[in-house]
This record gives sequence, C-alpha cells and structure tokens, in this order.
Amino acid sequence: MSQIHVTTKINGDTTEYLCDPEETLLDVLRDRLALTGAKEGCGTGDCGACSVTVDGRLVCSCLTLGAEADGCEIDTIEGMADGEKLHPLQQKFLEHAALQCGICTPGILVAAKSLLEKNPSPTEEEARYWLAGNLCRCTGYDKIIRAVMDAAEEMRRAS
Repeated sequence: MSQIHVTTKINGDTTEYLCDPEETLLDVLRDRLALTGAKEGCGTGDCGACSVTVDGRLVCSCLTLGAEADGCEIDTIEGMADGEKLHPLQQKFLEHAALQCGICTPGILVAAKSLLEKNPSPTEEEARYWLAGNLCRCTGYDKIIRAVMDAAEEMRRAS
C-alpha cells in the first residue's frame, strides 16, 4: 500500500507528511507529528477529546482521514497559546478549576475557541449546546461553562 503525501498548515506552520490511506488525522497528529494534545477517547466521534479545527470547522480528528488534510489549515490545542501567554480560555479554565485529568480538556478548549470565534457573545444555553459533543467525567460541566462565559466576557472587553 502506498503512502499519501500531504501538505497542510498546522497551527500556522506549513507541514508535510506521509500517511497511509486509512490513517486518521488523530493518528497523524499524535504519532507522526508529535502533537499529542488531542486525545483518543472513543474513536467514534462521540466524546470530543480529539477535537481540532480544519479550515475553521470543528471536527473530530478520529473520524477525519489524515489524507483529507491536504491543502487545509488545521488548528490544534498546541497552537492555542501565544508563546508563553495562555489564551484567555486556557487562563479561565485554570482560574475556574475547569479541568482535572486532562483527557477531555484539549478538545473542550478547541471547541470553546471555535464557539467564541463564531459567536463572541454566546448565552449560557448556546455555550452548553455547542460543547455538548465534548464529554467530561471529572469536573462536571458547570465550571467549564463558567470558564467559557468568563473568557468570552474578557475577550469582548479586550477587543
């Protein structure tokens, strides 16, 4: 079986890799590119732990083929912070203790960032609906929603 050559932009950097035709984007990110923030929680697109954005669209990387990324722009949790400065969502997750074991946190942060890029002023109901595809067994969702809403307010004030 021949491998597929892919050229893509990941977190702003042009990246090239070879992948097998059946290899998922999650496997490429973790195993070939050492971007291990996205986690495999279920492998069926039900938990959101592997969430990334592809051309601005939130996707489960466990359901996306690595070859599909050719010519696309991908954003992962590794690209969220600005150097040493945390993204406001990351900072608010720390302040609100909205994370524990870390399996779901990267996917939730990527999903929340996607939400705030599309809707900088979500209601709590909209935030809960948007993040419904991300499952967390440790923190409960209240702290997560509080962190997202607080970050949204801070980001609006800063812009």
